[in-house]
Amino acid sequence: MLGDYTITGRGAAEIAADVERAIGEGALQPGATLPPLRELATELSVNPNTVAAAYRLLRDRGVIETAGRRGSRVRPRPATSARDEISIEVPPGVRNLATGNPDLALLPRLADALAAAAARHAQRPMLYGGSAVDEELGRLAREAFDADRVPDGPIGVTSGSLDAIERALTAHLRPGDAVAVEDPGWGSVFDILTALGMRPVPVGVDDDGPLPGDVERALAQGARALVVTDRGQNPTGAVISAARAAELRTVLAGHPDVLVIDDDHVHGLVELPLRPLAGSTRHWMLVRSTAKAYGPDLRLSVLTGDPVTVDRVRGRHRLGPGWVSHLLQDAVVHLWRTGAVDADAVAASYAERRDGLLRALAERGVPAHGRSGMNVWVPVPDETGAVTRLLQSGWAVAPGARFRLASPPGVRVTVSPLDAGELPALADAIADAVRPYRAGRFG
Repeated sequence: MLGDYTITGRGAAEIAADVERAIGEGALQPGATLPPLRELATELSVNPNTVAAAYRLLRDRGVIETAGRRGSRVRPRPATSARDEISIEVPPGVRNLATGNPDLALLPRLADALAAAAARHAQRPMLYGGSAVDEELGRLAREAFDADRVPDGPIGVTSGSLDAIERALTAHLRPGDAVAVEDPGWGSVFDILTALGMRPVPVGVDDDGPLPGDVERALAQGARALVVTDRGQNPTGAVISAARAAELRTVLAGHPDVLVIDDDHVHGLVELPLRPLAGSTRHWMLVRSTAKAYGPDLRLSVLTGDPVTVDRVRGRHRLGPGWVSHLLQDAVVHLWRTGAVDADAVAASYAERRDGLLRALAERGVPAHGRSGMNVWVPVPDETGAVTRLLQSGWAVAPGARFRLASPPGVRVTVSPLDAGELPALADAIADAVRPYRAGRFG
């Protein structure tokens, strides 16, 4: 079970810390089975309740999982191991389409925005005791939410979408709770759930968003929250359509106590309208990040939701960071006021490359998906083989394992670094890498 490693410790915290340390040092490998409670208690000369408490700590931290009679074992991917580690080494000269980064040429220059923020700071510096949300930022954010028919609610600010999602989950759920998530979906959400000791329940996705039947099953099985991407879904590019939103709202009406989190991380660079699920249940949150439209290093998201959820998120934020820098908030206000990003032009630029690649693949008989955003999802029979063959052809793509729980294999291609002239060669390489596989569904 443990090979040559021997667990040590007298108290529950000591035993749990020893197991975590062994995993971090590589002495305990993913999948290793831990001794039964009474057996380990006898070896350590402690009460079985002490070992049970240690194992409970490890489960809550996402380090181990319990598989009934098969006992407890180290998770295949412990919480300390992010999905970003499922990556490939990109050799020199290979075009890197695996990062998920936006096109640098479409990002605004921040010098004027930061200078304006610094000037405003000189006149009205943010000090302890001030409002966590800049008044103008809150006003502009609320106007944008209203324009997209997001239900009324207070405004909050966090350091990115994932920060907001984590805080909303911990505001309502506990370790061990189940959360319905898109599959394929954003790997970082899977990581957060693991780290929080929560259990992801996969929900299938097609081009119109989460499948209502899968959502119903997940909620009927006890999922206490649902996390959805409204448009530009990572990695598939799915967009929740009006019809799908209506179906999902009908499902959610039967589960009014479920927390619903809408992620609109591509606001400002997509051409399709927002169809949020916000307000379908008692507790909800919709979050928008500045990362994709204004740059990943501009760590700021605005959110709204029901008063209880937003108050809890803001309260926990006050206990930690306190607030997101008003220098950043003022910079975002400047960018919004001055129209630093032409949303229509940015959306058209990504659409030209994304749709061009989809057409080129279709001409070669390769099904793929990408209705919005900057990614294209290509089903493949074998991820390792496809990624390897594409590398040999001079292209690096992201393995689908970063984004999957139970859905079939695939690879993600980020189109932001591409020029239109490169699309035929890339499509040829992808077609060669996936033949003779054919598929029409990715969830």
